[in-house]
Amino acid sequence: MRPPSPSIPEREFLFTSLKQSLRLDGRQLLEMRHPTITFGTELGWVECSLGKTRVVAAIDAKMVKPPPERPYEGTITIHSEISPMASPEYEPGRTSDEEVTITRMLDKVLRRSDAVDKESLCVLAGQRVWHLRLTVHCLADAGNMLDCACLAGIIALKHFRRPEVEVIGDEVTVHPPTERAPLPLSLHHTPLCLTFAFFPESSSKTATSTSSTKTTTVLDPSLLESQLATGFLHVALNAQRELCVVQKAGGVPLTEDEILPLIKDVAVTRVRELDRIVESRLKEDWEGRKTFVEVR
Repeated sequence: MRPPSPSIPEREFLFTSLKQSLRLDGRQLLEMRHPTITFGTELGWVECSLGKTRVVAAIDAKMVKPPPERPYEGTITIHSEISPMASPEYEPGRTSDEEVTITRMLDKVLRRSDAVDKESLCVLAGQRVWHLRLTVHCLADAGNMLDCACLAGIIALKHFRRPEVEVIGDEVTVHPPTERAPLPLSLHHTPLCLTFAFFPESSSKTATSTSSTKTTTVLDPSLLESQLATGFLHVALNAQRELCVVQKAGGVPLTEDEILPLIKDVAVTRVRELDRIVESRLKEDWEGRKTFVEVR
């Protein structure tokens, strides 16, 4: 059974609060929820939380034969799953629009942006390459699952270690972690995703149909904000200020002068903050693992 849509009082209360630059959870309009990152016992298993939004990402690797058109490159596949445990809105066995959006955005941010050096996944040209499978499970939906999923996905790639391989002629030997320390993936950069939600200053439905509508912008929307927003802007970039993806599918029209300040002034700063948090948590995890197992 699908949950009911937000009521008219909820809608009016949210819009009135945003006009006064107030949010229901106490954040500023362009303030993110602090991410919580938890690592599992296996390398490449990560749980990421933004407030009450929780996502788990896991990576596994296996050797496959490469396609003939790309004999020197490994392959990466991304799969996302939103179970009814995340929200009653999602039904088992039926792919939701949110799930399709998350999978496509993950593919753009992590695979098409060449975050992973695919040639480094080649073991034996034309015969053996590594195939990486990233699986993202959305456990709880409290708004903005996309950013949480992208964050969990890129952290899982940085945390994962593949077995070391020895090639002698045409013979390939895979060494288990007990014999040789596993190797990290070769990453070109670390793209991170941010989502902006837009609300018309007038709560009337007719106000959203004109191109001159003034809007209020919030970063990292909550569940209620996501349900009532009239448009979204998804931006992916790295700490070096390199823009990877900009996506806006419909919604309230925006001008260039409205979008550029959000990217240059807000997104760049927030991504650098996220990057420092990610590197700090990875360093803490490696320090704790060195006493039990050799890692590189």
